[in-house]
Amino acid sequence: MKLIILDRDGVINHDSDQFIKSPDEWRPIPGSLEAIARLNQAGYRVVVASNQSGLGRGLFCMDMLNRIHAKMHRMVAMSGGRIDAVFLCPHAADAGCECRKPRAGLLRDIASRYHADLTGVPAVGDALRDVQAALAVGARPILVRTGKGKNTLATGGLPEDIAVYDDLEAVVAGLLGTAA
Repeated sequence: MKLIILDRDGVINHDSDQFIKSPDEWRPIPGSLEAIARLNQAGYRVVVASNQSGLGRGLFCMDMLNRIHAKMHRMVAMSGGRIDAVFLCPHAADAGCECRKPRAGLLRDIASRYHADLTGVPAVGDALRDVQAALAVGARPILVRTGKGKNTLATGGLPEDIAVYDDLEAVVAGLLGTAA
C-alpha cells in the first residue's frame, strides 16, 4: 500500500491566522485538489493529519468541522480524487496531549489504523511541527512553501535534508516523476 500524509491548512487549503471556522472560509490552494487526484490515480491512499485547536478553543464545534471536511471531500471528489481519512487533534496548544503535532500521536494512529510502517512515507506539511512529527515516526517530511511554509523556512531550525517544494502540486510532480 502506498500512503501519503498531508497536513490540511496551508497544504490543501489556504490557512488563516483566525482559523478556518466555516465551510465558506475553506478555500483550496490552486492545484491541490488535482494533485490529490493524481496521487489517487497513482495508487496512493491520501490521509490528512491536522491540528484543529479551534475546537479546543471553542472557535467552532465538531458539527462545523464536519461540514468543513464535507466540503473538502466533495471538492476533492469533483476533481477526481478522494481523501481516505482525516485524523485530527482537537486540543488547544496548552493541553499537553500526545496527538498535537509536533508530537507523533496522530501519525501513530494512522500507522495503527492502516497497519502500516510509516518509515519513508511522505508526510507533507507547512510548519516545523509537521516535520518534527514525521521525523518522530520515521516518515519522510516534505515542506511546502504555501501556508506557513515560507515563514517556516525563514525562521530556520529545519534539518538540512528536508525536501522543500513550492506547493502540493509540485510535491506530487516530484513524487510521481512528472511535470507539475
